Amino acid sequence: MVKSPANHIERIAVEPGVKLAVEVPPPSNKPVMVLSNSIGATMSMWDDIVARLTERWRLVRYDTRGHGQSDVPAGPYTIDRLGLDAVAILDVLEIPRATFCGLSLGGLMGQWLGAIRGERLTGLVLANTAPNFPPPSLWLERAAAVRAHGMAPMIVPTLDRWLTRSFRELHPERTEQLGKMIAAISPEGYAACCEVLAVADLKPRLPDIGCPVLVICGANDPSTPPSRGEEIAAGVPGARMVTLDAAHISAIEASGAFAEELLQFAVRTVGPA
Repeated sequence: MVKSPANHIERIAVEPGVKLAVEVPPPSNKPVMVLSNSIGATMSMWDDIVARLTERWRLVRYDTRGHGQSDVPAGPYTIDRLGLDAVAILDVLEIPRATFCGLSLGGLMGQWLGAIRGERLTGLVLANTAPNFPPPSLWLERAAAVRAHGMAPMIVPTLDRWLTRSFRELHPERTEQLGKMIAAISPEGYAACCEVLAVADLKPRLPDIGCPVLVICGANDPSTPPSRGEEIAAGVPGARMVTLDAAHISAIEASGAFAEELLQFAVRTVGPA
């Protein structure tokens, strides 16, 4: 994991009996950005951009409940609960407001935060995501499959969606790392988050998002193509959208361009460095 030696992992209680793994940077006067992951990923999915951003942002990243080093409480999970997890992390760290950058499932959480708890946000980056993820049957079948067979059968199809073939061929070591990350995810935690994606729909709440919003899409994203990002940009007043040369996990495949967009977003939302 790419991080400053002063960073450390804390297990933060987000509700009684449930703790999430949070990478906490040292105190500073820099604006805070929270990084929230795709389903099937841990906070290490952000490794490719962290070093590019630490001079400008105080970065907080965490493992979604059911993933990585975080607890895997019994379900059902809901988008409300996942959003409140992020609020609880801010509360414990005594961070009154932050920019929230979420990718895929993390972007769905970001939409919830923007619409429901917008007073906690200075800005919102919604990457490779959508306001809903139909059809429900896709996610319910996937949840049943991982409960029955574990995560191993998910590795190859997930990497096919996450990264273009050319990236996988050019970066076999990073691709292998991601495969191992997927394999280590709790099947029950993954399945419970699949069930969130089956039913959550933030589209009616997009007009309620009042903070500055940047929508990031991947030109080659089969899961949330640019047309899904356009739905968000059309629904959120004043939202700006950019499309990068990447598949679903643009923070990895187009890490340099992704980081540059976040640096420019800082100028718009929290002022020059």
